[in-house]
Amino acid sequence: MDLSQGSKTVVEKCLKIQKDEKVLIVTDENKLKMGQALFEAVKNVGAKPFLLMSMPGKVSGEEPDEITAKAMLNADVVICPTTVSMTHTNARINAVKNGVRVATMPGITEEMFSKGAITADYDEVEKLTLRMTDMLTKAKSAKIVKGEYTLSMSLESRNGVPSTGVYDKKGTAGNLPSGEAYIAPVEGTANGEMIIDGSMVGIGKLDTPLYMKIENGLLKEITGKNSEKISILLENENNSSLGELGIGTNKSAILCGIILEDEKVYGTVHIAFGTNTSFGGTVKADCHMDGVILKPDLYLDDILVMKNGKIIV
Repeated sequence: MDLSQGSKTVVEKCLKIQKDEKVLIVTDENKLKMGQALFEAVKNVGAKPFLLMSMPGKVSGEEPDEITAKAMLNADVVICPTTVSMTHTNARINAVKNGVRVATMPGITEEMFSKGAITADYDEVEKLTLRMTDMLTKAKSAKIVKGEYTLSMSLESRNGVPSTGVYDKKGTAGNLPSGEAYIAPVEGTANGEMIIDGSMVGIGKLDTPLYMKIENGLLKEITGKNSEKISILLENENNSSLGELGIGTNKSAILCGIILEDEKVYGTVHIAFGTNTSFGGTVKADCHMDGVILKPDLYLDDILVMKNGKIIV
């Protein structure tokens, strides 16, 4: 499969890598082909690529080894095509604080390099993402409604975060491919029931929904096919803490079972459990695991902003 076009988009359009910049590509043995394609694309623009390959991580949100974390601090740009997510790690946070531009690509597949979210008009994605991020920042509360299920939470004094897919300024970071606005709800405030019917980290694309019950910010119950695969969420209170609310803003993204792309699908909302210290929360857990809700209604401060999966504001 030709990976050159996706790599070119990442390097030239999303990160806008310049001549002589030091670019560290952090990958693992499962994603090496994509790491190598990015290496070539970086070289082609006259920048200085470095490829660091390790064993795949076990769960999204776990910290990389010390060698990787230190190397990330000393690059101009870091690109992470990896099996599990480094998005919410201290290594990523510290690199960004050091002025590094970081693009994380957890679970990226060769197919995703050639179609779907990576092919989006990122000027359009950026505009919609920034608009939704501003709404999240201004809102004091959020409510998701899906059929008979409702989940509410406080957003008081929390700032929304844009993942626009364009990271061309020092200290900017996010996923690639991208297109989401997200926020860390206030811990302990989420209450209600919800079904996850799109995809779930640890399971993939869902053919039957998962049911979740949340009380005082903590996941208390998960039922549904393959729910035992995400039992880590019930192992301790940090893992079970509802840590994220996100809105997909990429109209080219395709539901495929890889959360990197699934959570970017326009007209979806996602919630995640576990670590949220990387975007304004207080929870550091053993994991960060997202679940995608298809065509929900979303209210911010009791104003309907998404109706049956269509943004109406």
